[in-house]
Amino acid sequence: MSTAVTTAEATLVPAGTWNIDPSHSSIGFSVKHMVIATVRGRFATFSGSVTTDADGLTSVTGAIDAGSIDTNEPQRDGHLRSADFFEVETHPQITFASTRVEPTGDGEFRIVGDLSIKGTTREVTLDAEVQGAGADPYGNERVALEAKGEVNRKDFGLNWNQVLEAGGVLVGEKIRLTLDLSTVRA
Repeated sequence: MSTAVTTAEATLVPAGTWNIDPSHSSIGFSVKHMVIATVRGRFATFSGSVTTDADGLTSVTGAIDAGSIDTNEPQRDGHLRSADFFEVETHPQITFASTRVEPTGDGEFRIVGDLSIKGTTREVTLDAEVQGAGADPYGNERVALEAKGEVNRKDFGLNWNQVLEAGGVLVGEKIRLTLDLSTVRA
């Protein structure tokens, strides 16, 4: 059973450094396709850490293997790995490092940090919520959190697109990010 964590219950999230457990976590995204549909995808390979103190989250860092992108369509994934998008041969990693974490209430935080994609770094904001803390059946201490945010892909040089005959474009500019992270004490 998961225990909800609030700022008043900060002792439920022990201070420390927590490594992301990729086998129990996911980093996903969604983008509009042809103006009317939504394509969802994920990155299969990533790492990172979360630091906490008595007040909750204090920092978040992470790295994603850009070539591990998976939209359940191999041809599209190949195109996303190409120079038209992520250019993974030259820019194999997507990285994030928080610059500040602001509590917004009841186990919720605003994480502001530098996101680097394809050689371009921009400040982004993620809204995060600590889902709980506790020991797993094997005695490992864990903290779980969910984070969401949006970025404009063109801000990172991901400009490729195709105009549709009926109007609009093939790929939307706004990318929604969803992170579900289970972490283990380092």
